[in-house]
Amino acid sequence: MTRDPLLTAKVHETLRAAIGVGDGTVECSLDLDRSTTRVEASAANWHWDGREYPWLERCNDRTIYYWTGTDFQPVARYSTALIKLVPTEWGPPTFEIDGIKMLPTAQVSPYEDARRKVALIRPRGKVILDTCGGLGYFAACCVDAGAAQILSYEKNADVLWLRTLNPWSPAQDDARLQLTRGDVTQHIESLPERSVDAILHDPPRFGIAGELYSQAFYDRLSSVLKPRGLLFHYTGTPNKLSSGRDLPREVQQRLQRAGFAAELSGDGLLARKR
Repeated sequence: MTRDPLLTAKVHETLRAAIGVGDGTVECSLDLDRSTTRVEASAANWHWDGREYPWLERCNDRTIYYWTGTDFQPVARYSTALIKLVPTEWGPPTFEIDGIKMLPTAQVSPYEDARRKVALIRPRGKVILDTCGGLGYFAACCVDAGAAQILSYEKNADVLWLRTLNPWSPAQDDARLQLTRGDVTQHIESLPERSVDAILHDPPRFGIAGELYSQAFYDRLSSVLKPRGLLFHYTGTPNKLSSGRDLPREVQQRLQRAGFAAELSGDGLLARKR
């Protein structure tokens, strides 16, 4: 199925540069580098897939624009916070909440970063708990790696809306992915004990969602995980010299009290239930 086009400043400039050059056509991506396509540009508008689209009067660098059916608008919403999809040099976008970047992008694609972390829990054939779904990159990589089932939770409706426009988010009709809109701290209470084989825990930063770093939540993660099951917990790498706390070390201690053997792994911790 062909998606409506997505524009970034880089793509818009590429299209503009094609005006009056040769036959006015150019190869570019209209789906954030998932694929390339041929587009025809003229001074009045540009043409793709049998349709005409207008030029943007202003195209900001850190914004992705989607086609509403009548014009291009930023992929952003404001309910209780400003949530927007943000382009990266890698293709797969990140997203921000009130200007706070939610995924690593400085040195690696956020999608490839997710793939590396997913590989740590060896998902093939397993039932995976994905606590904080976000854009769905963990879930997509679990699907790619052959997971049997992914139980994914995301409580923010605006983030779920971003997923419908992001071509790098997983297909919503994949039977292996059970995506639930809701707070995982509540829904986890209904999961049977020892019902999942592995867990991916990628919470927002501690200041936003401290409950997802609590001893009570880690105890519940341990309860639903099968013995010897693996957990990857993203913590980031906060500067303990400036923040006055060593969050990864605090998380490690709480996980150990919950029955895990946990070790630092990159920007998080890899733990195994004892």
